[in-house]
Amino acid sequence: MQKRELGRDGLRVSALGLGCMGLSYGYGPATDRTEAIALIRAAYERGVTFFDTAEAYGPALNEEVLGEALEPFREAVVIATKFGFRNGQPGDGLDSRPERIRQVADAALIRLRTDRIDLFYQHRVDPDVPIEDVAGTVKELIAAGKVKHFGLSEAGAQSIRRAHAVQPVAALQSEYSMWWREPEAEILPLLEELGIGFVPFSPLGKGFLTGRFGADATFAEGDFRGTVPRFSAEALKANQALADRVRELAETKGVTPAQIALAWLLAQKPWIVPIPGTTKLHRLEENLGGADVELTPDDLARIEHALATVHVQGDRYAPSHQQFVNR
Repeated sequence: MQKRELGRDGLRVSALGLGCMGLSYGYGPATDRTEAIALIRAAYERGVTFFDTAEAYGPALNEEVLGEALEPFREAVVIATKFGFRNGQPGDGLDSRPERIRQVADAALIRLRTDRIDLFYQHRVDPDVPIEDVAGTVKELIAAGKVKHFGLSEAGAQSIRRAHAVQPVAALQSEYSMWWREPEAEILPLLEELGIGFVPFSPLGKGFLTGRFGADATFAEGDFRGTVPRFSAEALKANQALADRVRELAETKGVTPAQIALAWLLAQKPWIVPIPGTTKLHRLEENLGGADVELTPDDLARIEHALATVHVQGDRYAPSHQQFVNR
């Protein structure tokens, strides 16, 4: 798989990474540990060198599992993890105090079976802790050799600028896909100006862009999509037109909707590295095939025209979670 660079300090990763959240958090019951390890190693064997986890995803089936899975080839991969939630639990609120950041880093090193965190993100901006203090703390961890690169997640433009002035930000991780294009207005131009890479999570619209969900879709207990306004029956019905457009575009290229959605993201900027997640080997292979899809200028123009005909309905987060983004 081709490589891409995040930031300006030589952080090179595979063009597609693997988002590991869904292995233990957010989409229902956790994946069996043995199966999760096998999936992670299968991704590596197929060229993935960029793996994304977080304390908040549950250490027992995320950081620990990722650490065990990648230990045999640790030197060949890039591991990203995150700090920023009190007690590592999103429901407990935010906590990016310097002492907490240092505590999370030390614990993550043990769980990941490594001597350094390649990319350490602030999971969400904490309004109670100056972003300069956050960046300064990570800068100290970098000086100590515990962290290689600093990242932010779902941060707003002002926070990005302020943090970057203290410690260069290698990557911003935020949602971006054919059905959530808000970053194009302000964030992408800022990242290009500052030389910061972009790591889109939910690049397949939390599965919507694959065409799997109709208006009658139901979600298992523990699947957070059941609380997301954009996945309500009314919104799904209204948004079906987008899924139809993506499917039609994919058919013209002889690929799947997931592959066209990922290829479209990769075509936006050379410093964009999506991190689709999955628990299934055949979906992993399908997603990775998106990196091989070449979109011509005519293809991109046709996609842009098709997307412009659809107005996506529904917020991407429930009100209780919306407060954590774009600070």
